Amino acid sequence: MVQRLDYLKESPSQTAGPYVHIGTNPNWVEITGVYSQDLGLAIVGPQTRGERVILEGHVYDGNGAPVRDALVEIWQADAQGLYNSPHETRGEADPHFAGWARQPVSADEGFYRFETIRPGAAPYPDGRPQAPHVTVWIVARGINIGLHTRLYFGDEEEANGADPLLGRIDDPARRGTLIAPRSERDGLPVFTFDIRLQGEGETVFLDM
Repeated sequence: MVQRLDYLKESPSQTAGPYVHIGTNPNWVEITGVYSQDLGLAIVGPQTRGERVILEGHVYDGNGAPVRDALVEIWQADAQGLYNSPHETRGEADPHFAGWARQPVSADEGFYRFETIRPGAAPYPDGRPQAPHVTVWIVARGINIGLHTRLYFGDEEEANGADPLLGRIDDPARRGTLIAPRSERDGLPVFTFDIRLQGEGETVFLDM
């Protein structure tokens, strides 16, 4: 649970790597006996309500090369737009939906893949409805503070057009870095969200 902001002072930031996976995903780096399985591997279960979707993509550096040691986390609302959080006051979130998952990218291509559900619309702080979206957080060697961005669904054009946060990004090309186009594979919608840390086509990152 998130602590009160006035409870403890923020400690100095430190680079996330190269040891981030030892602490967060020890089984992935063949350090066994810490956890029976690494935390955050699955966000959905057989009883989770909602439309199943695949979120996948690559993480690239400023030269367009894959980042091979990144860690990607996703956070999202359930199918009704409710969060699995003690701070959720609008209703009870789906108890069979974790709302959070974590995955290291592949060491060869910087690739990640999550099977989750399409989230419902949750309100902006001022009460306006937001388009369905997934919060994405990235850390890697050399990144002092985790990078925070959002994935919006490419087939939600009307909702995306009215989204309060997307509306604050004036440049359509920059806004497009947050929208994942849709395809289909094995009967499931697949949304491809490539994350570019720097350079041409750099993903919009959020300070919030």
